Amino acid sequence: MARRPHSTQQRPPRAGAAHSERQAQAQPPKAPVHLSPRRDPRQPETTDKIRVARIGAAHGVRGEVKLWPFTEDPMAALDYGPLETEDGARRFEIESLRPAKDFLVARIAGIDDRNAAEMLRNIDLFVPRDRLPPIAQDDTFYHADLVGLSAATPDGVALGSVMALHNFGAGDVIEIALAGSDRTLMLPFTAAAIPEIDLKGRRIVVVMPAEVEAIAPAEPTERREP
Repeated sequence: MARRPHSTQQRPPRAGAAHSERQAQAQPPKAPVHLSPRRDPRQPETTDKIRVARIGAAHGVRGEVKLWPFTEDPMAALDYGPLETEDGARRFEIESLRPAKDFLVARIAGIDDRNAAEMLRNIDLFVPRDRLPPIAQDDTFYHADLVGLSAATPDGVALGSVMALHNFGAGDVIEIALAGSDRTLMLPFTAAAIPEIDLKGRRIVVVMPAEVEAIAPAEPTERREP
């Protein structure tokens, strides 16, 4: 999810979280803005599944694995039922889950020794989108609902589409694949930078920072009618 926190008492989403909150800011953010080579032209997240965790290295010799959660509640993976790979080819049932120093330790059904556990390393675990509850908070979104939305300036100049959302420790960042370019634009996911999100219309409005306006697409590939 993507969320905009309104209280310092809320825990910020973990890196790669399935949801984020758009931060409310009266002034444009001072966080760095990056134009980067596009790492992968394929959308990194599907719209019908939500990535909730990644399996890490084997833990011990009895088949347990390290688990890196991507949910606001690290233990939420236990509540979703069987998890699966992005293509749905494999399913995994988490039998037990416990916190460790900076990761979780999971026991997965059918995995009984270290060799079998090592074979699962770096597998991302997904849950079908329709298995997740609706979001009640304002300005809070599942990542999968944002990926693929078209991005345009307030004047209707098309910029590209939402490729991914990230959290590198300093707040949520939205990554936009620029139309007609092999680069992506990374902006803080705030109300100042992204003042409008229209899920039904499948579009967002982006306020381009001054430092990148000069290299934004000069001619629109599509204009929104006033």
